[in-house]
Amino acid sequence: MAIVNSLLKKFDQDYFALIENNSDVECIKVSKEKFLETIVYLREDQEMYFDYLTCISGVDNWENGTLGVVYRLYSIPFDRHLDIIIEVNKTEKNELTEAISSISKFYRSANWMEREVYDMYGIPFDGHPDLRRILMPADWKGYPLRKDYTTSEKYHGITIDFESEA
Repeated sequence: MAIVNSLLKKFDQDYFALIENNSDVECIKVSKEKFLETIVYLREDQEMYFDYLTCISGVDNWENGTLGVVYRLYSIPFDRHLDIIIEVNKTEKNELTEAISSISKFYRSANWMEREVYDMYGIPFDGHPDLRRILMPADWKGYPLRKDYTTSEKYHGITIDFESEA
């Protein structure tokens, strides 16, 4: 709670929500409006100093119509973790009309992690220096880890056999 309390002192609490969990890692949900400002604060403030981005993961929250991104930060000098969740809304046709700000200029490791999330979930990152597919072919249709994804039966005229084992 120490990290969350510090954030609440620094920023308006309307932009944050504490996520209860059973782990030792504090978790907060941040609004898109305060996301970059929060990241800069967590990285630059001498009492926070989250100097290492451990992971970025995408999440399809099918039930509430959102896609989410989870960032796990680590402070090497203070030996503590923090999870940050940010969400974007989907339309009724499961399309995204908004993007999340890229943090690749603050954490170099975010570059490829954001590309993976884009490739698997279709979540765009504003300000990313090279946002293109990283795992799937450039002409692949859809985003394989989204719950609304349907697998194509053909790719470049070749029938994909899902029943046989390799």
